[in-house]
Amino acid sequence: MFNPAMKRMIDMMPKPKTLHAPGQMLLSLALTCLLIGGAAQAQSLPDFTGLVEANSPAVVNISTTQEVTPRQGGMPNVPGMPNIPDLPEGHPFRDFMDRFMDEDGNRPRQFDTRSLGSGFIISEDGYILTNHHVVDGASEIVVRLNDRRQMTAELIGADDRTDLALLKVDGEDLPTVETGSSSGLQVGEWVLAIGSPFGFEYSVTAGIISAKGRSLPTENYVPFLQTDVAINPGNSGGPLFNLNGEVIGVNSHIYSRSGGFQGISFAIPIELAMDVADQLRNEGSVSRAWLGVVIQDVTRDLAESFGMDRPEGALVAQVMPESPAAKAGFESGDVIVEFNGREVPRSGALPPMVGRTPVGDTVPVVVVRGGELATLDVTLEQLPDSASRGSGRGPAGPSGNFEALGFMVEPLDGEAREALGLDADVTGVVVTGVSGGPAAEVGLSPGDVITRVNRESIDGIRALRNALADVPAGRSVPLLVLRDGSQRFLALRMP
Repeated sequence: MFNPAMKRMIDMMPKPKTLHAPGQMLLSLALTCLLIGGAAQAQSLPDFTGLVEANSPAVVNISTTQEVTPRQGGMPNVPGMPNIPDLPEGHPFRDFMDRFMDEDGNRPRQFDTRSLGSGFIISEDGYILTNHHVVDGASEIVVRLNDRRQMTAELIGADDRTDLALLKVDGEDLPTVETGSSSGLQVGEWVLAIGSPFGFEYSVTAGIISAKGRSLPTENYVPFLQTDVAINPGNSGGPLFNLNGEVIGVNSHIYSRSGGFQGISFAIPIELAMDVADQLRNEGSVSRAWLGVVIQDVTRDLAESFGMDRPEGALVAQVMPESPAAKAGFESGDVIVEFNGREVPRSGALPPMVGRTPVGDTVPVVVVRGGELATLDVTLEQLPDSASRGSGRGPAGPSGNFEALGFMVEPLDGEAREALGLDADVTGVVVTGVSGGPAAEVGLSPGDVITRVNRESIDGIRALRNALADVPAGRSVPLLVLRDGSQRFLALRMP
């Protein structure tokens, strides 16, 4: 019943002489239960030793060299400090500065910096996956293996939208990781990371999956895995393993106020990472589909204003001209609730769905429009490299006062259009002041241009007053607002 270690522990326990035989039996039984319970609890925790031993050889340390040129203009003019040329030869401060300044004393010289990160080998012939930010701007990339071998790596390609990069070293029969799937992961499942935090090579940290499908403000095309695995600078680009020893993610980001781990870290799902790696290897770049809409979350107030039972989907705030969405008939105010047969629970879920759909495919998109469901067929195109945006602030001088709602507007005349950089075909009114109330609560700001109320276009202050007058008290109405070249809806609740 007991293993030898347990039996020895029980035999070594002192037997109270004051207890009769039944008492001794009860005491022994209680101690035995405690020992069995402790052993069972210990056995329920995962043992990572075999996983680490099997996979550490395929995890690499990455160091890079970057040429950095400090800002131009020489040293600042500090009161009481002599000019560098006026210092005598052999002066310690002059000798120090001569290392960084050109002969004319004005242009700083270039110098090298080094950064550290992690990566893992995905093929026996030397392809390595890591983060884009680990190797961005590097003039030299050095890879160090677990057996202390050191190799210079070539950058095959990088994709900043997913923060992934593919490297290549010369080698044969190199150790590799086994890739798995992140789609079947459950929240609460154990995971493990191997990397080089702060340069400490082959450090191992473990934790659980905290959430799936997270979207970050600057990473729209990645449905991140959130974990509580300790990730610090130097872990970037390293693998995240499941208990089967399969890589299910690439450690990429942390949320921190101190610059170090504070309990939240993010990994790129391995399916997305391997798709990017294959495209970089075969094409040298990443092809990504584009719908051509600016979206935002559907709040409870916006859902009510659109006649929806609950907040869900991605609200279309703006349709880009000549985009696939424009050609398919999308409109501002549409709420995308299903894309190519998959539900869209929130706005952050849509970009990864679009990005992973092959360019040129025609897919059905279900939207809520005017309180009814409609299906639009859209043919996706290649994502453009960049999109231009205007900027500007509205001029002062309010002339329309909506005191009960807490904001003021003025007509969108020629001067206002010029100040805001707007085309002649844009109609609306420009917000010139926000004093509080419902306008402040929804985030209306001076310089915003209100172009629509509900589904009604606004061409002046009178049209805005008439549109708002039709909204019952206590109800929310969607305002379509143009801000810094982008449109978004705000749910304004009538007092």
